[in-house]
Amino acid sequence: MSMSHLYGTDGADGVEMENFEVSDWDLQNEFNPHRQRHRQTKEEAIYGVWAERDSDEERPSFGGKRSRDYSAPVSFVSAGLRKAAAEEQSDEDSDEDEKPGKQEEIPKEFVPKKLKTGGNFKPSQKGFVGGTKSFMDFGSWERHTKGIGQKLLQKMGYVPGRGLGKNAQGIINPIEAKQRKGKGAVGAYGSERTTQSLQDFPVVDSEEEAEEEFQKELSQWRKDPNGGKKKPKYSYKTVEELKAKGRINKQLAAPQKELSQVKVIDMTGREQKVYYSYSQISHKHNIPDDSPQQPLGKDSKPQGFALPELEHNLQLLIDITEQEIIQNDRQLQYERDMVVNLSHEIQKMSEVLSHEEKAISNLSKVLDMVEECERRMQPGCENPLTLDECAKIFETLQDKYYEEYRMSDRVDLAVAIVYPLMKDYFKNWDPLKDCSYGTEIIAKWKSLLENDQLLSHSGQDLSTDAFHRLMWEIWMPYVRNIVARWQPRNCGSMVDFLDSWVNVVPVWILDNILDQLIFPKLQKEVESWNPLTDTVPIHSWIHPWLPLMQARLEPLYSPIRNKLANALQKWHPSDSSAKLILQPWKDVFTPGSWEAFMVKNIVPKLGMCLNELIINPHQQHMDAFYWVIDWEGMISVSSLVGLLEKHFFPKWLQVLCSWLSNSPNYEEITKWYLGWKSMFSDQVLAHPSIKDKFNEALDIMNRAVSSSVGGYMQPGARENIAYLTHTERRKDFQYEAMQERREAENMAQRGIGVAASSVPMNFKDLIQTKAEEHNIVFMPVIGKRHEGKQLYTFGRIVIYIDRGVVFVQGEKTWVPTSLQSLIDMAK
Repeated sequence: MSMSHLYGTDGADGVEMENFEVSDWDLQNEFNPHRQRHRQTKEEAIYGVWAERDSDEERPSFGGKRSRDYSAPVSFVSAGLRKAAAEEQSDEDSDEDEKPGKQEEIPKEFVPKKLKTGGNFKPSQKGFVGGTKSFMDFGSWERHTKGIGQKLLQKMGYVPGRGLGKNAQGIINPIEAKQRKGKGAVGAYGSERTTQSLQDFPVVDSEEEAEEEFQKELSQWRKDPNGGKKKPKYSYKTVEELKAKGRINKQLAAPQKELSQVKVIDMTGREQKVYYSYSQISHKHNIPDDSPQQPLGKDSKPQGFALPELEHNLQLLIDITEQEIIQNDRQLQYERDMVVNLSHEIQKMSEVLSHEEKAISNLSKVLDMVEECERRMQPGCENPLTLDECAKIFETLQDKYYEEYRMSDRVDLAVAIVYPLMKDYFKNWDPLKDCSYGTEIIAKWKSLLENDQLLSHSGQDLSTDAFHRLMWEIWMPYVRNIVARWQPRNCGSMVDFLDSWVNVVPVWILDNILDQLIFPKLQKEVESWNPLTDTVPIHSWIHPWLPLMQARLEPLYSPIRNKLANALQKWHPSDSSAKLILQPWKDVFTPGSWEAFMVKNIVPKLGMCLNELIINPHQQHMDAFYWVIDWEGMISVSSLVGLLEKHFFPKWLQVLCSWLSNSPNYEEITKWYLGWKSMFSDQVLAHPSIKDKFNEALDIMNRAVSSSVGGYMQPGARENIAYLTHTERRKDFQYEAMQERREAENMAQRGIGVAASSVPMNFKDLIQTKAEEHNIVFMPVIGKRHEGKQLYTFGRIVIYIDRGVVFVQGEKTWVPTSLQSLIDMAK
């Protein structure tokens, strides 16, 4: 394409100059950059800017030719006479010889660069016609360049002398070209394949076969000049094809069962027909039409052989034969499958037969062993069967013939063989004298006879478990007889007997013994017990039953407490026997019932004893005080503190004040103070009420020392009292700090426990959990206590907790209440 629209030329020297003016070509290129480009004509290629152009721009065609002007007059060109083949061949050769000459007439400056570098290429060069060019000449043009292509190929793994690709499957030599002889189409002059293509891509078929097939296809479009009849074509089906067709139809028939009852209306013919399944349409035959034949036309030829009935019958016979072949094949396949199935059944039955034979053999051996046992159990037998030998026989049955042993009726077998031997074994047995007699042999029979599927503590179905029936019918009568003659106050032998059999006897039988035999005897004995006259304490023959009976003894505790309360009506604290009788019951009774019993029967007696106590610093009798303090471990600390606050400390403080008002010896007062304080335990001294009373005594002594009343003051008395006060306060502070540290440690451990488990650790945690669930504020009241107990606010209610009981502040006193009632009051 000429660039004259971009570069101008000087008229004198012909030097090209760049023109920066906007031309029409620039405008068209900007508004339509994808427009059809003007194709360079032959004249423009030769003459350049001096080529002649039409004034109007014609639309370029796809072929690159100008449209014809059909308005011009028709001009005929003489075709001349047809030449001979030899002349045509010579003309073609001459035309081919003239082509290079025409190319040479073109000026060299107008020839493209690619043509210049290629030189005068001739198809007759030996390097590309039929032969193979040496690989050493391939890429020889790179001697004039830097050889970057060869270097890049070698970096990517290319080996000179081998083909490209992962497996070197590419061709080595360049693609060769072969010159066609004439101007005909591809393949008109035979095969055009080169020697190289035949080597790289060999073909099995020969050229003659290809030519014959080509002529055969070509002849299908030609009309037979002889007008002969075409030979009929026959289609053959082998038996294997029919079998395969039958298998396919059988597989396709299964999903089409739901379509077998579909009503189908066929309107493809002259008459409407109704079918009741799609399969009937496929089985429809070409029945000849009964309509009269149409007259033959002029060009139509009459059929020489037209028998539709015969064709129909023949086709019907063929279809029937095909169906018979398919049916026979299916029957044969069915029989083969049946043979395979029967062979598997024979194998299974043989295995079952061998198993049954083995079972029969084992059962016969078991039967022989049972018959031998029956024979040896007959009276007058020379070698009678013993219980140990019978146990060995049952062990053999369980080890060697386990399945038969489990399947057999062990209950009947044990009743017939074991029960008579067991009765003879226990006929002279006294359980209270020899409590462990027979435990080993019974434990062995338990493993042999007890049914594993039955839980020993559930249902007493004696018909299904031989061991339970054995214990109930053979062992249990001996126990009933011995319990009927047993005295409850001699509990040692009976407790030892049941302890030795507790792991052998079924649970339900042990429960029956304790509930139906032992407990009634104990209840009757408790009713007849009198704590004032009986010399044997009741706990000595009741407490040994606690490990076995546990909660079963709860009904006995109430009458025992009533009898003890009646016996304590005329009791005085100076009698220490009451403590010996009551002390064993502290851990047996529940905490609430024990505290109620103490408050009702013991605390009033102790209060009367403290009222009788006379405090005299010069001659003090401590017996009454010792009688009260001796019950410290029996009654609660709060009850003891209440007694001291009410009956002891008022008199004690009054004596102290009167003593201080008579010019006393402060050393004696200090010793008296420390002496009384040493009479109390640390647990009592740690109580806030007791601390307050002793601190009040110190305050009284300090006021007496610091006051100016009285003329004479003992030297050093004030310092001694101050030192005593300081020492006591420091001890209290250290004790409180230690207690706080212990509570912090307990809280930390409790926090770890709560993190591990969400279950509340104590009653306070339970109240806090309930408060959180009901959105109620629960928090301690700072600096407020009642009887040494921390006060809490639960909503608007003030409470304190004492031994798992919540006390609510009433009008005059503190009232115990339940947790649910507390929640209802707080809401």
